[in-house]
Amino acid sequence: MSKKKIVLILYGIFVLLILTGYVSSAGALISGFMLTLVFGNYYQQQKTKLISWFLKIAIVGLGFGMFITDTLQAGKAGFALTVFTIVSTLLLGFIITKALKIDTKLGFMLSSGTSICGGSAIAAVASVIKAQAKSISMALGIVFLLNAIALFIFPPIGRFLNLTQQQFGLWSAVAIHDTSSVVGAALDYGQEALKIATTVKLARALWIIPLSLFAMIIFKNKSGKIQIPWFIFLFIVAILINSYWHLPQQLTSTITWISQKILISTLLLIGTTLSVKDLKETGIKPLILGILLWLFISITSLWIIMKIV
Repeated sequence: MSKKKIVLILYGIFVLLILTGYVSSAGALISGFMLTLVFGNYYQQQKTKLISWFLKIAIVGLGFGMFITDTLQAGKAGFALTVFTIVSTLLLGFIITKALKIDTKLGFMLSSGTSICGGSAIAAVASVIKAQAKSISMALGIVFLLNAIALFIFPPIGRFLNLTQQQFGLWSAVAIHDTSSVVGAALDYGQEALKIATTVKLARALWIIPLSLFAMIIFKNKSGKIQIPWFIFLFIVAILINSYWHLPQQLTSTITWISQKILISTLLLIGTTLSVKDLKETGIKPLILGILLWLFISITSLWIIMKIV
C-alpha cells in the first residue's frame, strides 16, 4: 500500500477519534504535524480548500449556539481592547521592522496577522500590497508556529491564573492569531469562553477591511483587491435565527456539536500543513519580530483584562 493511501486511511481514523471525543484541539494539531513529519505532505491543494471551507462552516454553525443579547455584550466588552491592541501592535510592528531592517511588506503582514486574525489578515493585506510569495509564506509560517504554541499553552496559563470564562475568552480572542486556534483554545477552556472568544474574534476580523484600505494608502496601490470575510455575516445570521426563531434545543445542540468536531478536524488538517523545512527557511529576524509582537499583545491584553474584567 502506498504512503498516500496510508495517509488517507489515517486521516479517516483520526476523524473518527475526534468524533468520539478522544482527540482534543491541541491533540488534533500535533497529530496532523506528526502525520506530515512521518509520511510526507500529500493532498496539499485539497487540504487548503477543505481548511478554508471547514473553518467557515464550523464558525457559522457555532452561531446557532449563541443569542444576540450575549453576543452584543461580548462584543461591547471587547471593542475598546480590540481598538487599543490593533493600533498599538501595528505601531510597535512598524518600529521593530525599521529597527531590525526587515522588508517593509513582510513586517506589515506580520504586524497585521498578529494584531487582527493571523492568516486571514495576512492573505488580505498581501493581495493589497502585492507581496511576494516568499514573504507571504514566511509570514504565514511564523504566525502558524505561534498559533500552535498558543493552542497548547493558553488553557494551562488561564487555569493557573484562575481566569474566568469571560476573561479567557477575551484574552484568547485578542492574543491568539488565527480564528481556528482561538476557538480551539477556548473550546478546551469552556463553553462560555468559546462563545465570547468566537464573537470577539470575528468582530475583530472585520477590521481587515479598514486595515486593507490603510495598506492601500500606505503602499500606494490603488488596484489592490480588498477581501471581505463574508462568512462573518452568515455567523451573525445564525445567531439571529437562534435568538428569534426558537429552534428546538436538540437541533441547535446537534449543530454546535457537529461544528465543534468540524473545527477540531480542521485543526488536524492545519497541523499537516506545517513542515520543519518551512520553519527552518523562515529566518531569525522575522521570527524575532513575530515573537516580540505576540508577547506584547499577549502580556498587555492579559494585564488589562485581569484589571478591568
